[in-house]
Amino acid sequence: MPFVPVAELKDYVGKELGRSEWLTIDQERINLFAEATGDYQFIHVDPVKAAQTPFGGTIAHGFLSLSLIPKLMEDILVVPEGLKMVVNYGLDSVRFIQPVKVNSKVRLKVDLTEVTEKKPGQWLLKATTTLEIEGSDKPAYIAEPLSLCFV
Repeated sequence: MPFVPVAELKDYVGKELGRSEWLTIDQERINLFAEATGDYQFIHVDPVKAAQTPFGGTIAHGFLSLSLIPKLMEDILVVPEGLKMVVNYGLDSVRFIQPVKVNSKVRLKVDLTEVTEKKPGQWLLKATTTLEIEGSDKPAYIAEPLSLCFV
């Protein structure tokens, strides 16, 4: 995570912070997510049945792709110097635009949209994140995660 002085956090509002590395969403990852959540809908875990759908194969769970935000954002989001911890504070909005097909490569684009001091030593960062799919003009989703930083 790039650390910046607290006084400079707001200088990053309205700016693109960067993009993550590409990550392949393979069937093993999809199956592990299904196991962790109990969501075994055939469109995710049954390649034979999923091949008969308009997607032509399995797709990642929407919440699987959404759950990648913390990991993909960790080297991009600016955080205050002296950081003790960051916690997930929720999401302001999420729009799933298109599914992530098995074996697609995805990466996260991060823009900082708001910085608010909640209490002394607590900073709420709001970002707009876009999960891009390699070779596609449309992203998988646009989401606004909230991160609460404790300094």
